[in-house]
Amino acid sequence: MALITAGELAKRLSDPLVVVCDVRWYLADPEQGRMEYQGAHLPGARFVDLDTDLSDADAEGPGRHPLPTVEAFARTLGRLGIGPDHTVVAYDSSGGAIASRLWWMLQSIGHGSAFVLDGGFPAWEQAGLPLTAEIPPVSSLDYPASGKWRGVVSGEQVLSLLGRGLILDARSEDRYRGENETIDPQAGHIPTARSAFFGKNLSPEGRFLSANDLGRRFRELGVEDHETTVTYCGSGVTACHNLLAMHLAGYWGLLYEGSWSDWSSRTDGLVVTGPHPGEALPH
Repeated sequence: MALITAGELAKRLSDPLVVVCDVRWYLADPEQGRMEYQGAHLPGARFVDLDTDLSDADAEGPGRHPLPTVEAFARTLGRLGIGPDHTVVAYDSSGGAIASRLWWMLQSIGHGSAFVLDGGFPAWEQAGLPLTAEIPPVSSLDYPASGKWRGVVSGEQVLSLLGRGLILDARSEDRYRGENETIDPQAGHIPTARSAFFGKNLSPEGRFLSANDLGRRFRELGVEDHETTVTYCGSGVTACHNLLAMHLAGYWGLLYEGSWSDWSSRTDGLVVTGPHPGEALPH
């Protein structure tokens, strides 16, 4: 399993091989997560910033949150006091939408043990478990990692998969239809992509659905009808939520790193609007 409950984590907080990471981040105010962390966080949690720790802020794409190099990510892990033998638990206040990015990155480089706190910060708070504003001391480590990200596809590869692979769009349904695009250059979705809003992986209480329910969801979306499944979102973040949900259901998929922020900027980026997937090569 890749999920851990608040009660289970509370029993493991004293384990020196467990590192908790606060990955709270909000699109409307990217600094809000850090401010919330400074006000209250889980005991021992280290703050991880989406923009600077889980993305390459200096890169010119692909998309708004391009992945750092594996070597740069390894340096970040070392700075956070995370080594290959540590169990990493990530949490946010967004149903795992941001924490799943860290989980996926660890999976991609082959890290042995990584979890997302089911229900995140709200679940911990609702359970009446302890919080603190104390910033924990961290001893840096050397995290040996090199090579490339596994399970990533480019815009060119997605283009080649149109009409052959399954493409899932993790954004909200209105953005999928092209009705509410305020961030990226064009509105709509990738041709043939099916709407797979990440929020539907969760119960009304903000917990992940059961493995059986997630399996039913992704089968209905067509994962068993295609050899390759690619998931994307606005910038390669909430797409990782779908990859985590697929993992829980026993499926595997690929991440389109640049996602819509890359595709909608491409000169060959074919675009479909409306509620239907559209054809592979629309006219």
